[in-house]
Amino acid sequence: MNRSRNVLGGPLVPCSHEPLTGFFRDGCCNTGEDDLGSHTVCTEVTAGFLAFLAAHGNNLLKAAPQFGFPGLKPGDRWCVCAASWVQAMREGFAAPVVLESTHEAVLKFVTLDELRLHSIRVN
Repeated sequence: MNRSRNVLGGPLVPCSHEPLTGFFRDGCCNTGEDDLGSHTVCTEVTAGFLAFLAAHGNNLLKAAPQFGFPGLKPGDRWCVCAASWVQAMREGFAAPVVLESTHEAVLKFVTLDELRLHSIRVN
């Protein structure tokens, strides 16, 4: 059972199982000591966000089968590195965030109010 908490204080809800995301490839934006990039922000990636990341050396469009990574397309949900999302936000390229699926550890990098400005509702 996942005991991780989201930024709203509730249980961490899965971000995506298709494609399978998360640092631990468990579908959730869980984190731990080995997750140096803090893959804690559940985003619904956009073309602009993916292009921004690619321009900054993190091409999530390209598959990396050796790591079980299929490559992303706009509309996919993915746990992204907190610092990358914050940088994209500050430069106007933030991807929408699923608050219920975003790990509370991201609050070391960004405020809940900033996340809320970019949040989407999921039913």
